[in-house]
Amino acid sequence: MSSTATPSPEPRLLDRLLPYLQIMRIDYWFKNAFMLLGVLLAFSYDTSLIAWNSLDTLFLAVISTCLIASSNYTLNELLDSRTDKLHPQKKNRPVPSGKVRPAIAYGQWILLAVVGIWLAFLINPNFAYAAIWLWVMGIAYNVPPVRTKDWPYVDVLSESVNNAIRLLLGWFALISHLFPPVSLILAYWMAGAFFMATKRFAELRRIGDPAVAAGYRKSFGFYNEDRLLVSMLFYVTACGLFSGMFIVRYHLELILYVPIAAGFFAYYLNLGLKPNSPVQNPEKLHRERGFLIYSIVSVIFFVLLMFTNIPVFYDWFHVDRSRAAPLWTLGSPPH
Repeated sequence: MSSTATPSPEPRLLDRLLPYLQIMRIDYWFKNAFMLLGVLLAFSYDTSLIAWNSLDTLFLAVISTCLIASSNYTLNELLDSRTDKLHPQKKNRPVPSGKVRPAIAYGQWILLAVVGIWLAFLINPNFAYAAIWLWVMGIAYNVPPVRTKDWPYVDVLSESVNNAIRLLLGWFALISHLFPPVSLILAYWMAGAFFMATKRFAELRRIGDPAVAAGYRKSFGFYNEDRLLVSMLFYVTACGLFSGMFIVRYHLELILYVPIAAGFFAYYLNLGLKPNSPVQNPEKLHRERGFLIYSIVSVIFFVLLMFTNIPVFYDWFHVDRSRAAPLWTLGSPPH
């Protein structure tokens, strides 16, 4: 009795394309919400920009930023595949598991960047320069011999600077002839560094074994829990300092937001200290219902304050008013 082997069916086109879509990390596009602060800042500076015709520009800006971010993610997946094999979860990613052809993936990396930067120049040159900066930071972060992700502390700072770049992208999408306040850019950078250091802390705890952790990420050969906790304190303190400079100089009403912001950082830190912390995968933090609700309320309160003027505050604190026009005023100017 003879038997013939049944040939395995050819994988469908979608099945072949799926790994390439996965290394684009489309689920990480939520990080481009950090552009929102730049957009809000531009709106508060010039309220005439709050119009329907701004939506087309903002839509194009978001698409451009998402494509460039996915170009960086593709490169990260390719160059991290060797160390990802040592991670309990990342070893199942498309590249280390052999589902992706490197040559095609490198072509995807270039194509996404070219299209994203082309779209950026359609908006305006300054937006395009910020977009190119975002892409170059992806190369610096991933590619030897620079590969800043291998350097302790520099890894956190070089990745979190993307928050500041996204603020610039949001601002330049609407206002191309002025530079936003440097104090807020630095505060945003330091806030991102705090979030990233908290993620490193959670990852280090999750892996457990220092030797395995160092094999997965070279900077973990230097880090320990104490060093990461101290760095988190540094970043959140620097964020507070630069935020205070921005509040006093540009929008004193945001002083009411300080307790909300402090609570947000405390909430995030509390999540980071939990076993198998959810901050290891920020794209899944929406599953933390309490944190999600707090975040939404925080954003709403921040937006309201950005467009509100409370004249008596400036009298109490002896601060000159910003020249930006508010949407509404609470109370009457002091005499």
